[in-house]
Amino acid sequence: MNASRPPFAEIEFAPPLVERRDLGGGAFELFSPVPLGAYAPSLAHMLRERAAKHLDREFLAERDGSGTWRRLTYAGASRQADAIAQALLDRGCRPDRPLMILSGNAIDHALLTLGAYVAGVPAVPVSVAYSLMSQDHEKLKYIFAAIRPRVVYASHGKTFAKALAALDLKDVELIVGAEPPEGVRAGTLSNLVATTPTPAVEQAFAQVNPDTVAKILFTSGSTGAPKGVINTHRMMCSNQTMVEQTWKFVKTVPVVLVDWLPWNHTFGGNHNFNLVLAQGGTLYIDAGRPAPNLIEHTVKNLSEISPTIYFNVPAGYSMLLPYLEKDGRLAKNFFAELRLIFYAGAALSQDLWDRLEALSIRVTGRRVPMISSWGSTETSPVATSGHRIIEQAGVIGLPPPGVTLKFVPAGGKLEVRVRGPNVFPGYWGRPDLTKEAFDEDGFYRIGDAARLLDPADPSKGVVFDGRVAEDFKLSTGTWVHAGMLRIAALAAAAPVLQDAVVSGHDREQIGLLAWPSLAGMKQVCADVSRHDDPAKLIGAREVRTHIRAGIAAHNARQTGSSTMIRRVLLLAEPPSIDANEITDKGYINQRAVLARRQALVERLHADPAGAEVIVID
Repeated sequence: MNASRPPFAEIEFAPPLVERRDLGGGAFELFSPVPLGAYAPSLAHMLRERAAKHLDREFLAERDGSGTWRRLTYAGASRQADAIAQALLDRGCRPDRPLMILSGNAIDHALLTLGAYVAGVPAVPVSVAYSLMSQDHEKLKYIFAAIRPRVVYASHGKTFAKALAALDLKDVELIVGAEPPEGVRAGTLSNLVATTPTPAVEQAFAQVNPDTVAKILFTSGSTGAPKGVINTHRMMCSNQTMVEQTWKFVKTVPVVLVDWLPWNHTFGGNHNFNLVLAQGGTLYIDAGRPAPNLIEHTVKNLSEISPTIYFNVPAGYSMLLPYLEKDGRLAKNFFAELRLIFYAGAALSQDLWDRLEALSIRVTGRRVPMISSWGSTETSPVATSGHRIIEQAGVIGLPPPGVTLKFVPAGGKLEVRVRGPNVFPGYWGRPDLTKEAFDEDGFYRIGDAARLLDPADPSKGVVFDGRVAEDFKLSTGTWVHAGMLRIAALAAAAPVLQDAVVSGHDREQIGLLAWPSLAGMKQVCADVSRHDDPAKLIGAREVRTHIRAGIAAHNARQTGSSTMIRRVLLLAEPPSIDANEITDKGYINQRAVLARRQALVERLHADPAGAEVIVID
């Protein structure tokens, strides 16, 4: 470590122990020599255990309409979950007729999910975007038909009226939190919570075991219809034991989260929510997100609540950092109890890493550790866990106890595959996709590439090496590793670019379709008359000059065509949810963007280049 850099704040991780088994032909396995510890039979059992141990401890909190925090204890959550379990059983919910939740993160959403766990009924949280942002509701209708729910929940019936009208609700009971939609018969959540449990609840609870289906989470996938990932209690409970064995500090430092990550995704709904439940911590539900007019909600919450771990995706840090950098009081509260900064969902650029580190040093005098892990919805989600303090972005940790990784040579990279109790048993109603997902040894083929940071010392960690399917060849036959190049480009043009996709398949040069950052463009554009018009900012000379200079400096450090970016086209239209270009977490689907915007790709690579294209000499 550079002696001029302050030390890291103290935090206890497990020792980075790992063993390697060579398979021949360049393939090998990595696994922890530490046995996986015991884990709870189900999240329903975990809830009851926490309620008995932490009777009046605050479990969940959210702001009500007046801005006041509504709070729920562990005992209150367990009691209401039992009532909801009875109500779901009364309404005919079964393992094959689940509960479908259309609304976003909220205490009521959590109670419904916990009630479903107790009743042994799968919970199916669906992206709010499929209901409220979609114009055609095709994905919502597909999921509804695939799972055949017995009960559908929407927090506000009138808000979700258009989406509900797209569904065939006969033989389905609609439950709303408030404002039933006109012309539709609906029950209320308050009636469910008021239900008196009968012995049927205990009978149902007694049948819940590690292999009971707890959730069905639908992934957008790169192409085609959403896939329903079966999440069992074994997957999620074993995953939390893996986290606990790796992050030893969670047993000594109370877990306090301020978190917006959507519960229809595995990051927020499995990793973060279940971490709080497993450790008897407190989750402050953040109604903000990394988007204009919403990030301010996150800022307000972080000005009041000091998290002990902060989870976010790179897009979230990109939008939050300017507030932390300019507001000393906010930054002081943010770092007051913080033990760990965590990112996932996409790779963090070195620019964001350096800014976060510099901020933590300025506020605390020490470097708050920053780490990542890696996995997917199918691995519930942790398949590697960061438990060695690292100096730069990119390292995703090591396999935790119970997980084995297999590395297989593929196209100049190493495709990585996963096996362990945290891995899903299959896709809901799709045995064909399930068969394709596993190799001959039972490893899940996740589709990512990875490599060892130091082949001579595997304990230094695994480095994420991009999506295998996103890489392509130039017309010269040279491979372009799109994921890593994207990160380099965002860092080179910081703070002007928010995100980008890399193009150039079967072409001579690499180009970028890039979404600019409004805040970043304002920083480099001195003409304030342009600041209220994104189109004018995109065309500003200072913005284009900044991008050209940054990418040119990046190119000057390269030695081959596969890492040199020759053209950039800035995009005004945001990525589309309906077209599968972006997820709720802000992760960009490269393949979907390039397919949908093929006309823009042609303009980007046209010869001669149009005036809107930034050409890098």
